[in-house]
Amino acid sequence: MKNVLVALFLLGSSAAITAQQVAYEEYDLDNGLHVILHQDNGAPVVVTSVMYHVGSKDENTEKTGFAHFFEHLLFEGTENIQRGDFFKIVTANGGYNNANTTQDRTYYYELFPSNNLELGLWLESERLLHPVINQIGVDTQKEVVQEERRLRVDNAPYGQLIENMFKNMFVNHPYRWSVIGSLDHLASATLEDFQEFNKVYYIPNNAVLVVAGDLEMSEAKRLIKEYFEPIPKGQNIVKKTYEESPIQGPIQTQFEDPNIQIPMILLGYRTPGQAEKDAYVLNMISSYLSDGESSVLQKKLVDEKRMALQIFAFNYSLEDYGAYLLGGLPLGSNTMDDLVIEVDEEIEKLKTELISERDYQKLQNQFENSFVNSNSSVEGIANSLARNYMLYGKTDLINTEIDIYRSISREDIREVARKYLNADQRVELKYIPKQN
Repeated sequence: MKNVLVALFLLGSSAAITAQQVAYEEYDLDNGLHVILHQDNGAPVVVTSVMYHVGSKDENTEKTGFAHFFEHLLFEGTENIQRGDFFKIVTANGGYNNANTTQDRTYYYELFPSNNLELGLWLESERLLHPVINQIGVDTQKEVVQEERRLRVDNAPYGQLIENMFKNMFVNHPYRWSVIGSLDHLASATLEDFQEFNKVYYIPNNAVLVVAGDLEMSEAKRLIKEYFEPIPKGQNIVKKTYEESPIQGPIQTQFEDPNIQIPMILLGYRTPGQAEKDAYVLNMISSYLSDGESSVLQKKLVDEKRMALQIFAFNYSLEDYGAYLLGGLPLGSNTMDDLVIEVDEEIEKLKTELISERDYQKLQNQFENSFVNSNSSVEGIANSLARNYMLYGKTDLINTEIDIYRSISREDIREVARKYLNADQRVELKYIPKQN
């Protein structure tokens, strides 16, 4: 009876998701800008967003931190927006805006009452067409980024964890340095260096514009044509490719952090790029191991054996490669090595046994719910449309990604664990308090 109820629940979830298909239209301008429009007149708000296909992986080895720096710099002002007025204009018109950078892309967006659609489009077109990159702006943002690194990385507990893992996991690929980059590189960079970076990467043919929310399609197209079509096309960008040899390990390393009192063990396995089906399987493995109170590692190490203060597993998915990370904080007299033994025991079970049908159905439910929630706001939809087009090359993943998870079998989970989660192909980072 229980299995019948589970099956009925899944059928109901699938039907609900099918009914929530996200409608969109996409096309290209002559200058290469890709445009995606999604109309949802359910609430009087609209998102204007632009994602640029530039992240920290596109930087020069000796000039790291530029992509993240530009996330800040391009709010400085334009020929038609006075320095410091970008945020003022947005808030004065009832809006909200922000930006973020990863290893693979940079994303800017505004959320406005829908009667300010034209304003949002003008702001983003100004960022492309008329940016002012001068010495005063560069100097100001250098100070901002320096303070951000101090607060979020250097002086934050466990703030350098991922940075130290990635520099040991990657040898050739630019993923080996952090998104925030080197403050020394930023300090020594010239104004011309920043102007050249802007000229190369902040061009319409390296971007996708997404407009989502309460809009009228023909009017939105007219405004987009007016504000974005005059922007000149840039030189075509040839993306570099980097090959990494398999990790010959385990690579054992440690880092001393003066901001912590409890050590952390972090195990890292290099995995395939986020568009590969195996990356989706690894997402499911993460949920199985540590997502929620009933997950395997949470129940075993935190609740039952009380060996860990915290335990986690997640697949750090990126465009070219990924990093599967497992870690925890030992509790009481337990050591980092004790946690590794327990974690390896559960990984070995994944590699030799099929997870139970009940756990499998639970995973399917979790990903169904996550899929629905990701499309529950115009902000989320705009982000998904941009990301799916730019990093996956499949805009319609916003409607079909759940089918990938539905296609994953218990056997797939076992095979992917065997393929990637091997102790001789990982980095073992002991992140410990700084010794006096």
